[in-house]
Amino acid sequence: MAFENPSRDRIKELLKNAGNIAVVGLSDKPDRTSYMVAEAMQSKGYRIIPVNPNAKHILGEVCYPSLSDIPEPVDIVNVFRRSDQVVPVAEEAVKINAKVFWLQLGIFNDEAAEIAKSGGLEVIMDRCIKVEDAILLPGGK
Repeated sequence: MAFENPSRDRIKELLKNAGNIAVVGLSDKPDRTSYMVAEAMQSKGYRIIPVNPNAKHILGEVCYPSLSDIPEPVDIVNVFRRSDQVVPVAEEAVKINAKVFWLQLGIFNDEAAEIAKSGGLEVIMDRCIKVEDAILLPGGK
């Protein structure tokens, strides 16, 4: 059966209830899409936890080398990695008991989706979290 993202109503609910959003592949360069998206989400009141092994701080937050290094619960794992690099991220998202595995616009991987789903996570692929938030929660959460 072909993959289908959750309904817009469900995505709205997930965003509204999101506490910590771990952003895997978040760049510390302000001209990168990952930085712009995370900064916009942070400005709307979301707690962003950067995951990048090559940085110490991004957007004023402590940066962690991997999902497993984050010392607090994660609701959404938002991924900015190439489609062929997301399977290990899905496995790690399951290990940390995240609630949602979200692959950004242009990122799609059926194997990673199956790993995350089998581990109890809701899966969203090929959607921009910032765009979904702007459409579904224009006034903020």
